[in-house]
Amino acid sequence: MALGIDEIKTLLNEHGLLKEVVYSEHTSFDDVTYDSRNANPNTLFFCKGNFNPEYLTMAKDKGSTGYVSEEKYPEGNGLTQIIVNNVQKAMSLVGAAFYRYPQNNLFVIAYTGTKGKTTSSYFAKSILNHTTDNKTALISTIDTVVGNKPSQRFKSHLTTPESLDVFKYMRQAVDNGMTHLVMEVSSQAYKKNRVYGLKFDVGIFLNISPDHIGPNEHPTFADYLHCKEQLMVNSRNCIINADTDHFAEVYGAAKSTTELGKVYLFSRNQKQVNGIDVDFQFSSIADTINSNEIRVIANTDKAKQMNLEDDYKIAVAGDYNESNAMSALIATKLANATVKEAQEGLFNVFVPGRMESYDAGNHGTVYVDYAHNYASMHALLGFLKANNADGKVIVVVGSPGNKGEDRREGFGKALSENADVAFLTTDDPAFEDPKDIVNEIDSYVDHDKVEVHKELDRRLAIKKAIYAGDNNAMIVVAGKGRDPYQKINGVDTPYETDSVVVQNVLKGIENE
Repeated sequence: MALGIDEIKTLLNEHGLLKEVVYSEHTSFDDVTYDSRNANPNTLFFCKGNFNPEYLTMAKDKGSTGYVSEEKYPEGNGLTQIIVNNVQKAMSLVGAAFYRYPQNNLFVIAYTGTKGKTTSSYFAKSILNHTTDNKTALISTIDTVVGNKPSQRFKSHLTTPESLDVFKYMRQAVDNGMTHLVMEVSSQAYKKNRVYGLKFDVGIFLNISPDHIGPNEHPTFADYLHCKEQLMVNSRNCIINADTDHFAEVYGAAKSTTELGKVYLFSRNQKQVNGIDVDFQFSSIADTINSNEIRVIANTDKAKQMNLEDDYKIAVAGDYNESNAMSALIATKLANATVKEAQEGLFNVFVPGRMESYDAGNHGTVYVDYAHNYASMHALLGFLKANNADGKVIVVVGSPGNKGEDRREGFGKALSENADVAFLTTDDPAFEDPKDIVNEIDSYVDHDKVEVHKELDRRLAIKKAIYAGDNNAMIVVAGKGRDPYQKINGVDTPYETDSVVVQNVLKGIENE
């Protein structure tokens, strides 16, 4: 692949981004990157984020022949210099062009929401695997899947990758024969223009509650909501959970750019919201730890024409997962899935790190779940408590450092509402002291309701929590799921995942 300077100039001018071009002898580029470590000969390098000019020197030394930036750097003398007023937007546009617009060869379903994005994405992919004969790619918090070979499935580092990576993965998926893509689109993806210029075939808004508010993320909730609404503005078909907070604002964003015939609403109990007809309702037929099943009813003519009315069994427990399943049913129907394919997909789905259960014998049942904010933790613990009124709910949880600081109060609140025992431990502390994070969570816990233990060694905390359980206990290991790293002082430190730690503890119990 190669991309010439004339095409780059045209693209950037069309979007009002280009300020100046300083030419060198190099007017065509064979590679693009924002990471100087990945620069190759004749690479176009993007100076983004908290940029250090030393990175440009490194990229130049490795063969880069041009750079894109919001300012000129002496370190780039001798290179073709493309100066823009927004490097993130420019990077997305140039990335799409360099990888030959792979999104045009994929049916793309995109999810946003404070909770449920990952589970819903796996639900949709599982359904579409039946529809497309396993030709559905995935970009999620947990995994990125660009093909069916083991080497084409790998762990993700961001919920929504940087734009160059998004388009690279899309190109790989197309080249590997994939026809569909399900992806998560975070609020940060719009805040940082990682999906700038992308138009999605289906965009789904699941829910919103306060999260990601802080100095390194969104300055206000209004900004957080605005960024999430952008998925509705940039989708050809919109699906909205009508039970979400701020429904009026979300619906307004959707109808501002999408004809109403392509906006689909669903709700658990309501036929109308704010005087607007809801297309689909769903209700629980079974809602226990061992069985989850919903019934779907179509209320409007356009919903009835989709022929989705039926019963669906869901392999993942939790009443909060029923709305996730409903969203996947509508989204995949728009991608031509049949009811049978949807039923098979939901019945057989496996979501890594979501409600993974392990029998701990005399110590109860252990659940590994990625719940990582108040909304998801409240839903998870509330569901378990409702299904285990006579047993203790024991929770292992920490909170990440340098982001989502409001989660700490949320965890304290969720624990106070539905936990009996809490083991506060290390999550991804980043550059913060994990002891300080644990103490902050603890400050929000009602100690008259919850017995609190502090153990910074996450592996030991998990072991202590399991051993604290009895026959009826439900032990929840929350926050990391199958994440194989802990982010400590800027380093991705290998971690065997919560699932493996739990299994190792249980092997020790079996051998006692």
